[in-house]
Amino acid sequence: MRLHYYTDSTVLPHDTRVSMLSRIPRVSLFFILYFLFSPAGAKSYDNPDTLFVARDGTTEFRNISEAIEVCRAFMEYHKVIYVKKGIYKEKLIIPQWLTNIEICGEDRDQTIITWDDHANIKADITPLTATGPVQKIGTFRTFTLKIQGSRITLKNITIENNSARLGQAVALHTEGDRLTFVNCRFLGHQDTVYTGVAKTRLYFRDCYIEGTTDFIFGPSTAWFERCSIHCKANSYITAASTPQDVPYGYIFNHCTVTCQDGVDKVYLGRPWRDYGYTLFMNCQLPRQIRPEGWHQWRPEAVKTARYMEYNNTGEGAATDRRVSWSRQLTKKEASKITPEAVFAIHDVWAVQP
Repeated sequence: MRLHYYTDSTVLPHDTRVSMLSRIPRVSLFFILYFLFSPAGAKSYDNPDTLFVARDGTTEFRNISEAIEVCRAFMEYHKVIYVKKGIYKEKLIIPQWLTNIEICGEDRDQTIITWDDHANIKADITPLTATGPVQKIGTFRTFTLKIQGSRITLKNITIENNSARLGQAVALHTEGDRLTFVNCRFLGHQDTVYTGVAKTRLYFRDCYIEGTTDFIFGPSTAWFERCSIHCKANSYITAASTPQDVPYGYIFNHCTVTCQDGVDKVYLGRPWRDYGYTLFMNCQLPRQIRPEGWHQWRPEAVKTARYMEYNNTGEGAATDRRVSWSRQLTKKEASKITPEAVFAIHDVWAVQP
């Protein structure tokens, strides 16, 4: 049987369409429809069933990108992609039209997504055409995982940028809203975690984040609960660029800061842009934290930077020599800073403590 295909712009007279349909035998039409709409014709992933990924080929998908690709746009249900232990060398994007996806690893330390781009790699970065001049790719193209979709969750998994220390190298790049990270590791050097869009909300719980310089940076509003922050060089932990009209930026609560051997001079943060907001409260700070605590980056930043602390402990928590343009919160002020209050930007987002 010969099949004829018409473009959307083709307009057929009504009689012609009726005539064409009348020429298809009823039995043939039945089998065509059965093939198109039955499981025998094509497997449907438009359901809440879990997708499984394994590098050894024992599941349907060998790469995480393949599982992401079959997810339906704007799902209203929760979809889990379960990733078995292994090293997945992939540069991943979860696009804007994907929502309600959870990527769950079998074992946090043995389920690793890794890539190795850094800002000084030279490549043709012309979109689509690949005919432009070769130039450095820059910080914002170095990600291992970029999340553009909203209501995405990562659990029990490692995201790594394994590049040499030759430039900025992002492991996690976020652009979506309501992103949750539970018991994950983020490994890298400079610029490990980039929270890339203002007024988006991120929640990190029981995570490990390591890096050298500005390894948590960007304009988003992010809450870090019981996270381990590991400093691998004498440098700066955060570089917030919180916009002036956004009330909260980075909040670290009940977190522990540690340092690699040989590190002895670490700043809690410096403002990447004016009005940068960072708060450490109820955190354990090591002796390697500089007595002044914060760095101005440029002189004019001290007029707008919103840098605060409350009830921290450890050898690096002494406040008597902190810079004059940072401040210590009162108990009453600190009591008002909760995830519910911080995340009440667009709507109510209740996260699990």
